[in-house]
Amino acid sequence: MIPADKQQEILRRLAAAEAEHDVRVLLAVESGSRAWGFASPDSDYDGRFIHANRPDWYAAVTLEEQRDVIEYPIVDDMDINGWDLRKALRLFWKSNPAFVEWLQSPITYVERGSLRRRCRELLPEVYSIERGVHHYRSMAKTNFREHLLHERVRLKKYFYVLRALLSVRWLLEQRRPAPIEFARLLPLIDAEPGLRAAIDELLDRKRVTPELGLAPPIPAIQRFIVAELDRLERLALPVTERGEVGALLNELFRATLRETWG
Repeated sequence: MIPADKQQEILRRLAAAEAEHDVRVLLAVESGSRAWGFASPDSDYDGRFIHANRPDWYAAVTLEEQRDVIEYPIVDDMDINGWDLRKALRLFWKSNPAFVEWLQSPITYVERGSLRRRCRELLPEVYSIERGVHHYRSMAKTNFREHLLHERVRLKKYFYVLRALLSVRWLLEQRRPAPIEFARLLPLIDAEPGLRAAIDELLDRKRVTPELGLAPPIPAIQRFIVAELDRLERLALPVTERGEVGALLNELFRATLRETWG
C-alpha cells in the first residue's frame, strides 16, 4: 500500500506536470519494487505515466524533434516521469517490457478513459512472447554476472534476477505476459521447497531492512539461478508469427485523442 500522504503528493506532482506541459495524464501507476512487492522501507516511489498532448502537437513538421517524455529529478524519494501517448504505443508495438508492466501494475494513481483497458485487450495480438523471454533472460544474466558472482554479494540483487527468471518461466509455460507481482510468480517454484523457503526468508528481511547490504551467497538460491540460466542458454525458443498490428495501434491512438480532447 502507498501511504495516503505520499499518494496525495504524487497526485499533486502529476497535476503540476499537466499544467506545466499542457497535457492530459491518461494513466499513472507505480513501477519498480513497490509494485513488484519487495520494497524496502526506504525504497523510492517510482511513478510512471502516459500523457496525451493536444492533437495539434502531433500535426507538426517537427514532430520527430519534439520531446516526447516528461522527466523530473528525484526529490524526496519520488521518481516521477512519463511518456507521450504516441511514444508509448510505438513501444507497445515493439513489446516494450516497461510499458507492458505499467499496464499490469497493481498500484494505480490515475486512470482516465479507456486506454489501459484497450491496451490490455490488445496484449494477445501485440505482445511477443519471444521478445519478452529475451528481455528477462538478458536482465537475469546481466544482474547475476555483475552482482552475484563474488564472495560477498548484494542480496537485493537476488530479487531482480529471480523475478526475471520466473517471468521467463511464466512466459514459456503460460504463453502470455507475466504478472509483475513477485508473489504471483513464486508458485512456479512450489515444487522446490528448499528454494522457496530461502526466498521467503530473504523477502521477509528485505521488507523490514532499509538496506540488505553485502553477505555471502545463499546456496539454495545461487544453485537455482545457475541451473536456470544454463537451461535457458540451451533452450531453443519456438518462433511464433505475429500479425500486423500497426493498424490496430493507429486506430487506438486516434480514438484516444478523440476521447481525451473531444
